[in-house]
Amino acid sequence: MAFGIAGGVVGLAGPPGVGKSTLLATFATLRRPSSGALEILGYDTGSTPDLRAARARIGYLPGCFSWAENMTAGEFVAYAAYYKRVQASAARSVLKRLDLADAAATELALLPPDARLRAGLAAACVHEPDLVLLDDPFAGLTAASAAELVPVVRALAPSVVLTSGDTPPLMGWCDRLFTLARGKLTELPPGAPVHAPRAPRPFREGPGKRAPRPGARGPATGRATAPRPGRGPASLSSTDAYRRGRPRPARPRRCPASLRAPSGRARPRGPRTRGGRPRAGPAGAGPRRAPPGSWPPEPR
Repeated sequence: MAFGIAGGVVGLAGPPGVGKSTLLATFATLRRPSSGALEILGYDTGSTPDLRAARARIGYLPGCFSWAENMTAGEFVAYAAYYKRVQASAARSVLKRLDLADAAATELALLPPDARLRAGLAAACVHEPDLVLLDDPFAGLTAASAAELVPVVRALAPSVVLTSGDTPPLMGWCDRLFTLARGKLTELPPGAPVHAPRAPRPFREGPGKRAPRPGARGPATGRATAPRPGRGPASLSSTDAYRRGRPRPARPRRCPASLRAPSGRARPRGPRTRGGRPRAGPAGAGPRRAPPGSWPPEPR
């Protein structure tokens, strides 16, 4: 794959998992290409002296730098200046240029997302690089905050490469725009229309189609439908009611073991006389007889 950057702002869009972060880390010389050659700013990264010279002119900001959230903005930029072997005055200068002088003593975890991104941009550009690589910098920002940071990103370096999970945030202000899908880079021409994803179809009732059950998830939105009017929520099981402090429903009483027949059937509880003989039935019906096999056996 041949890919060259002459200058300006280059956008790289694609869905998650297609390799945008891996490609950007390869440009930052943090990964070695499995095949082919990588030349950055006129240096061949396969040679150790050229690799060191290329790294000194590259600024890289990963998508997540939460490991530094306990550091203040000033400490974070000062650490980047020490790592890039520049003077401490360069850290103070870039903080002032990105309007972070008043927030230099605030921890990164306490800063709003746009100010936290400004601190990351200051750390990536403290050594004034010629190429800046930004991995999805506008993730988690509102549209207004992202639009406010567009001029800041364009002024970071002569060449800026940034990624995004969607194409519309990069339209209109990037000099070149590429899409990455299935390992293939495609450059979009200027003014190309952006196809938004289709919205799911609403559910329509018709002949042969059943309406969704109350409380079930709808086919279009995936949300639970409203219950039927006049009915409350579904009843809880006895276990859930017990856990929530409600009494369990009474269980049916079982027959005592002393009244059970040997075969597991309960003994008959019909009215009997003192001698154990069954009481006589209606007139002309004769005495009642127990069914064969019942307990106790009929006396002879």
